[in-house]
Amino acid sequence: MASERRTLLADAALDVLADEGIRGLTHRAVDRRAALPPGTTSAYFRTRAALLTALVTRLVRLDQAELHTAAGELGPLRTAADLVDGLALLTRRRLTGEGRRRSLARYACAVESVRDPELREILVPRENAGREAVRQFLAGHGVPDPDDRTHTLLTCVDGLVFDRLVSDGGEVPRTALEGLVAAALR
Repeated sequence: MASERRTLLADAALDVLADEGIRGLTHRAVDRRAALPPGTTSAYFRTRAALLTALVTRLVRLDQAELHTAAGELGPLRTAADLVDGLALLTRRRLTGEGRRRSLARYACAVESVRDPELREILVPRENAGREAVRQFLAGHGVPDPDDRTHTLLTCVDGLVFDRLVSDGGEVPRTALEGLVAAALR
């Protein structure tokens, strides 16, 4: 029961952050969003730092689950077009619906993590099925240092998502993803 309540509160905090930004993230706002009595959030997360840590931990878990699911849906990456298709799927998910909300929260947390090493440690990119699929694809195509190239490619894709998110520019153009994949393969 307590773990379910913590998850509910972390999800509500994520929603508050996505809708109201970092300044709007308060214990009271989370109580309201979760439709719980005042003081509930502070009973589970005594400080704002504890609330942020719970939110970021939940965000990473949701992101990891999304990446695992996407990797399973795509199957093996054999061609550059397969990789572009996978990145296009990821960027669409990150820019629409719940994925968009998580992206807004993720970037707000990333900025907060500059001054908070604990948050930074939680947000550090983790190994996951999606990242590993990209690394294996690049290694299989003879790319030197596939770990660094994977990191660079995914960081560039993240930058495109950020640009579209803040400029409300719609989907990431496929040509941009094709260019990034081609550069990673050089």
